[in-house]
Amino acid sequence: MLPFSIIFMEYKWMMHGKKADFSRIGEQFNIDPVVARVIRNRDVVGDQAISEYLEPSVDYLYDPWLFKDMDTAIDIMMDKINLGHNIRIIADYDVDGVMSCYVLYKGLQRAGANVDYEIPNRVLDGYGLNEAMVDRAYDSGINTIITCDNGIAQFAAVSRAKELGMTVIITDHHEVSYTEEDGVRTYQLPSADCVIDPKRDDCTYPFPNICGATVAYKFVQCLFEKRGIDKGELTPLLMYVGFATVCDVMPLLDENRCLVKTALDMINKTDNEGIKALISVNLLSEKTITEYHLGYVLGPCINATGRLDSANLSMKLLLAENRTEALELASQLYNLNSERRSLTEEYTGRAFELIENSEIRNDKVIVIFLDGCHESIAGIIAGRIKEKYYKPALVFTRTSDNLYKGSGRSIKEYNMYEELAKCQKLMLKFGGHAMAAGFTIWPDNLEPLRKALNLECALTGEDMLPKIMIDVPMPIDYIHFELIEQLNRLAPFGTANPKPLFAQQKLFVRSARVLGKEGNVLRLVFESETGAQMEGVYFEVTEFLDNVKEWFGENECDQMLHGWMNKVVLDIAYYPTINEFNGMRALQLNVKYYRKSED
Repeated sequence: MLPFSIIFMEYKWMMHGKKADFSRIGEQFNIDPVVARVIRNRDVVGDQAISEYLEPSVDYLYDPWLFKDMDTAIDIMMDKINLGHNIRIIADYDVDGVMSCYVLYKGLQRAGANVDYEIPNRVLDGYGLNEAMVDRAYDSGINTIITCDNGIAQFAAVSRAKELGMTVIITDHHEVSYTEEDGVRTYQLPSADCVIDPKRDDCTYPFPNICGATVAYKFVQCLFEKRGIDKGELTPLLMYVGFATVCDVMPLLDENRCLVKTALDMINKTDNEGIKALISVNLLSEKTITEYHLGYVLGPCINATGRLDSANLSMKLLLAENRTEALELASQLYNLNSERRSLTEEYTGRAFELIENSEIRNDKVIVIFLDGCHESIAGIIAGRIKEKYYKPALVFTRTSDNLYKGSGRSIKEYNMYEELAKCQKLMLKFGGHAMAAGFTIWPDNLEPLRKALNLECALTGEDMLPKIMIDVPMPIDYIHFELIEQLNRLAPFGTANPKPLFAQQKLFVRSARVLGKEGNVLRLVFESETGAQMEGVYFEVTEFLDNVKEWFGENECDQMLHGWMNKVVLDIAYYPTINEFNGMRALQLNVKYYRKSED
């Protein structure tokens, strides 16, 4: 079996070439022109936009009444609360779904609603609202269903609810289904009483790229306004919205940036026992929580409940009122995530082995079936395949009723939702967006789907060559402490707002030392042609040394490791940081990419 590992991949190095008066911007906002260039590269244009980008605030959030159907939905909800009708929230089982559910549940409770919630079991119920859940709600005396982070594609379930005389309000952020004939699209909405989704073609909300928790928050915001509840009571909910925004991989620009910045400020001093316990079991209590911890440490623990158990565990954690209960639940989440990681590594290895030993490796769109794989990790594995081959990937597993259920992850050059829509006759159901999707098919349709997707695929070799975008070609002798502190103002970093990337050509590697208990850190000393020197770190030791040997020979690699004169000369793409150790501060390069310098 092939172990999962990060491989050295050839990238196309590209430079941002966007224009602006960087000197003027620098003077006006008291920032270095280099920082001004980075901001322009994020498509932040105009003095007002730059000001909001540098100082994100919830004061910049858009008017929630701009959503199509919001006014009608709030009027309906006011009536339901006043009449004492029973309301049920139906959520998704990922981080966004759980956080959306929490926001709606706490908001509706505060507004005086008789409300409960149900989060589908991934294996037993599948994604989103379904007819069985509708029947359970009806039998429990539920009058009104409100969805969050799902519902836009649940046509049969919504129809069933309406047949039973129930009221249905959908809050979602996923793509709206459509049919296309002669190049004309006809969008299709479920027969709900209200559909609040920024992806509706008739929605006037100005920023559609928000997560489900944001839509839920906007609903609560309007409800509080109608019921005369002080808007200050909304503030605590922003932490959960920002958390979901990061974990659902929303672009960290515009109001998403405001939400995440606010959430990070709040989570580091939260009084939520569940969040504090989750931070504690992950040994982060002494650290400042960043967007990295949300996306790669805490978020996966919440996701793991929906993958391997029930996301109700995560809701219980968020609602826990004492530390003992919270720590017990947080430990369960931590252990489930450890199990999830182990399963992921095993089946990722199997996936790579299957691809390497078949004709699938040559496909532009990789479609595979992993027998025995838990359906909950199919999306993670699809993401790993996409990263390794830089191709769209669809991973299918077998369900208990002998269907094939899958998840897909895409590259930015390939709109997965639209490509799947062309093949929807081969699928029982599908949904998602440009970069990710979920789907179910009959087993016999696996190979026809693979062939159809590849036949329709217009990706070129150039499209499938991963690219790195360099913000500024910046010599290392330009780096200074104040510049790095200014760059840190551009956080939080993530989708659409990556950490700035700088580059310098022809740096001599004067020495390289392997550090760390597991020998997984390489500390390098670089020297420019002008004689400037600076230390750098890289975290894939074996890969780096193997490439140096291949490019320059084993003797030169050995000379480098001893700190002796050598001929190792590299172009590097890096992010500058400040290394603080024993009270000392030093400039340091975090090397992200490298290549052999051309003679």
